[in-house]
Amino acid sequence: MATLPVLERGSFNEKPPIDEKSDGASIARSIHGDVYDDIRDIDMGADGKERPIETDVDVATRLISLEDDPTLPVFTFKMWFLGLGLSCFGAVLGQIFYFRPQTVFVSQLFLQIIGYLLGRLLDEIVPGPGNPHKILRTTDNAFWRFMNPGPFNLKEHVAVTIFSSTAAESALAISIFAADALYYNINPNVGVGIFTLIGSQLIGYGLGGFMRAFLVYPTYIVFPNLLPTVQLFDALHRGQGIFAQKKRVKFFWVVFICIFIWEWFPEYIAPTLTGISIFCLADRHSAWVTRIFGGAAGNEGLGMFALSLDWNYVGSGGGSMGALFTPISTQLSQYFGTMICIIAFCAVYARNVWNGQNFPWLSQALFNEDGSDYDQLSILDDNFRLDPAKLAQVGLPWFASSQVLTKIGSNLAIGATITHVFIWYGPSILDVIKKERRGETFDPHRAKMAVYKEVPMWWYGLIFLGSFAMAMATLYTSNSQLPWWGLIVGIIVSAVFLPFVVTVYAITGFVPDIQSMVQMLGSVLVKGSPQANMYFTLYGANTLTQARGIIRDLKMGQYTKIPPRVTFTVQACGAVVGGLLNYIIMKVIIVAQRTILLDVQGSNVWSGQQVQSFNSDAVTWGALGNQLYTPSGRYGIVPLSILIGLAVPLPFFFVHRFFPKLGADKVVTPILCWTLGYLSVGINSSVFTTFCMALFSQFYLRRYRPRWFRKYNFLLSAALDGGTQVMVFVFTFAVGGGSGTVRNMPFWALNPEGNPDYCMRLT
Repeated sequence: MATLPVLERGSFNEKPPIDEKSDGASIARSIHGDVYDDIRDIDMGADGKERPIETDVDVATRLISLEDDPTLPVFTFKMWFLGLGLSCFGAVLGQIFYFRPQTVFVSQLFLQIIGYLLGRLLDEIVPGPGNPHKILRTTDNAFWRFMNPGPFNLKEHVAVTIFSSTAAESALAISIFAADALYYNINPNVGVGIFTLIGSQLIGYGLGGFMRAFLVYPTYIVFPNLLPTVQLFDALHRGQGIFAQKKRVKFFWVVFICIFIWEWFPEYIAPTLTGISIFCLADRHSAWVTRIFGGAAGNEGLGMFALSLDWNYVGSGGGSMGALFTPISTQLSQYFGTMICIIAFCAVYARNVWNGQNFPWLSQALFNEDGSDYDQLSILDDNFRLDPAKLAQVGLPWFASSQVLTKIGSNLAIGATITHVFIWYGPSILDVIKKERRGETFDPHRAKMAVYKEVPMWWYGLIFLGSFAMAMATLYTSNSQLPWWGLIVGIIVSAVFLPFVVTVYAITGFVPDIQSMVQMLGSVLVKGSPQANMYFTLYGANTLTQARGIIRDLKMGQYTKIPPRVTFTVQACGAVVGGLLNYIIMKVIIVAQRTILLDVQGSNVWSGQQVQSFNSDAVTWGALGNQLYTPSGRYGIVPLSILIGLAVPLPFFFVHRFFPKLGADKVVTPILCWTLGYLSVGINSSVFTTFCMALFSQFYLRRYRPRWFRKYNFLLSAALDGGTQVMVFVFTFAVGGGSGTVRNMPFWALNPEGNPDYCMRLT
């Protein structure tokens, strides 16, 4: 069987010997301790020193606890109260982040921390047999056990975290409603909008549940981004009497408080700290210096060699995939691709390819050939379909050259993902499927889950059929212009690509994005309609995203020993609550910030870059696909890139076959392709700093300080993310305009007028 090129396949017969037929408890006993202990047999190598974390089995048994107490209650008042409350909170914050100048997401770690603090508070104030105060203890009956059966436990905490993090992800349907409001002056009926949101969010859950046997259960399905979250659960709820564990909790809170205080400087008081560029300070009047070395302002530059002291962009919440937990080979592939991105952007702009010098250096909008904004409504009829006569008069739109390269890179990555999974992971996946059918698969965490009832397949079938019915009904009531069969084709596309996307994501930490390919397919199926293209993208791409979400959370439930039926329930509830609040907050922000959202650069607080990009794609693919993207069209190379991408992994595969010591199997080709457009949007000054952090954590600490890495690395990531996002939330509503009023910091040396890094202003 081929080894996995990023995280090597391990064996449960490594030291100490473990019988693959034994249950999870016997494996736990063989480890002689848990993840928070200083010295354990399983961690030691033949030389008597702790060995690095290298294989999937290392992750399963050395980084994640195998302890479990099946008697812990989950569906309690505390869980439902905090789950609903934090879902509302997370949905509001997530929708605010959607309109930020850099793509930032609500960290699951952040919600996890807030949930823990509030859970401990409820322990003290909610009456019940578990309340520590005598005056608030009550009769031990079913009602009071529901209210407060005991201390806020790990299972309640995990359920609250999944509940709220599901709600915190901005629904893709919001992009449609925002684009309609900003560019088409369309405001759908509130009921239609809400049912579109719910249907599009839940339809992927059924799809993910159907494939959980080979996308959740196997040991090699790791999900590196879950490790900080799972380790924090262990730190907060396990081994409370062990001194070393107290040290880890103290370490977490010290870092959390320090980063919360520090982030006020780069985010508000001294924005120059977001990107310190020596090159810009040396030459403040060169456009090329700004393009290459700038990047502290949105859509400004590529941030080459800039130093960023803002964890919001250096860490996992902002511009990186997670400097402290994404595998080193994934990150090296990303940063090698980033160098190609810098060279390619500069080359096509300098050579004026696609008339790039007529348009902004970095932009997601559409332009006329002279660089003025393109009026998309001027080429559409009253039904928002392409009018050929108007198009002949107005002409075809243009993209910034950097945006064209971004589209090429995205499509290259789609093709590369297919081949990459087949040649590197195919044998392993087939082997797992065969063993699952024979009942021979084994994972220590799944073995511990045998005491809980599994979710019946008909549950997933029911949620799939119900959401499909909602989606079909709203297609016509919303005037989407997408025919019924377009919805079915979109779902089939998601189902076909789901195993490829999840496999790469689970092993490397990188999420391949098929949205560009779905938009292209939509332009072929339904010609001339931006509206139909947006809705086809919703069901062809978002369905996969939601399926990926439930698969990831089912894996976290397996790691933390949460009953699968609990995970299913809180995910479905979180998706509904989140969708409703996403819709409300989107409406409020568009009314208050409409002018800024339509601007190319936006402000340091608000930006419409995500809506602009989504709308531009809908117009060019939906209305103008036959003119722009045919082989003889202006951007014909974009769809052709999918076919080219199919061949990208092959040279690395053959090099590894003949020269295995060169490490060609460590190159993650989908990332290498995708990063061709990595720097095309937002604030880029953090890239170099993130690269340095990745080398320090994933190379130096993992290899040469394995004990510190095992005990503290992922907690450090959790603390930095959590403290930063608490600060961003407070900042947004205190001074950032989330409450309706922006309170600007007075200008001074580290908060200059113009670009924060003193680069020449380009737009």
